[in-house]
Amino acid sequence: MASSSGGKKRDPDWLSLPRDVTLSILSSLGVIDVLMSAQNVCSLWFEICKDPLIWRTIDMRNLSGDPHLPKRFNLVKMCRCAVDRSRGQLLEVVLDKDVASDQLLNYISDRSRWIKRIQIRSCFSLSDEGLIDAFSKFPFLEELDVALCAFSVIPLVAVGNHCPRLKSLKLNCHLCSASTLDSEGEEEADEDDAAIAIGRSMPALHHLQLVGNAMTNLGLKAILDGCPHLESLDLRQCLNVNLKGVLGERCSEQIKDLRLPYDLASDYDFLSDDDSDSDDDTDDESLHQDDPSRSSGEE
Repeated sequence: MASSSGGKKRDPDWLSLPRDVTLSILSSLGVIDVLMSAQNVCSLWFEICKDPLIWRTIDMRNLSGDPHLPKRFNLVKMCRCAVDRSRGQLLEVVLDKDVASDQLLNYISDRSRWIKRIQIRSCFSLSDEGLIDAFSKFPFLEELDVALCAFSVIPLVAVGNHCPRLKSLKLNCHLCSASTLDSEGEEEADEDDAAIAIGRSMPALHHLQLVGNAMTNLGLKAILDGCPHLESLDLRQCLNVNLKGVLGERCSEQIKDLRLPYDLASDYDFLSDDDSDSDDDTDDESLHQDDPSRSSGEE
């Protein structure tokens, strides 16, 4: 590297980098870093930050806890801005309780039919109807990762029906809400509903993770019967499953990578996340409603 007359190394001239190099660097930044910092460096970077290639992945995890995020910023509007800039080229989106809603999921699904990977975590506000509507618009979805959420089996069936390319499903610590009626006409959820829905509607699955699922051997058998291509199956914390006997032998023979109910789950991040912390509604009420895309004069 060239040195000044005093022998000190010169700071790199970031603005003289080729556009494709700058684009690659900016693509590695997160949503907040791009919208709040990078795009404000100069007019050239502002234009590059609008390139759809930067917005193929939108990760909105844990942003409310970012110490660099002023409370005046609206995370939902930031996410919408990112979706708009992707211009239909979005491939992966990650949402959590701070931003996820039926309205935002619908906004994304209307503009991003090429999505291949979706992760939703700690979202108890999503309705069956909202999920069904969204997943009916993701025909190229290959990976779905859902954790600490609550909905009935009906959206799972919709995923199976509308996402024929789905190869990987992670449905962890999922609370299956009511979808059937008991003898007195009251709604109730069965512990095997989700597993049976997966077995009936997702025959192309190769990888399935069900950490903390309440299913019994009945549900597990439905999965083994309905998912003949399954290569990996994670049953950690599925404490209602008994793998002694024929069913256990079948799992060992049919599944290449099998995680058992009592296997250690220390590598499962949701067991140590702060997702159970209470929300601070006061902060949400004070969020500024300005469009983040206008921070550098974008119309």
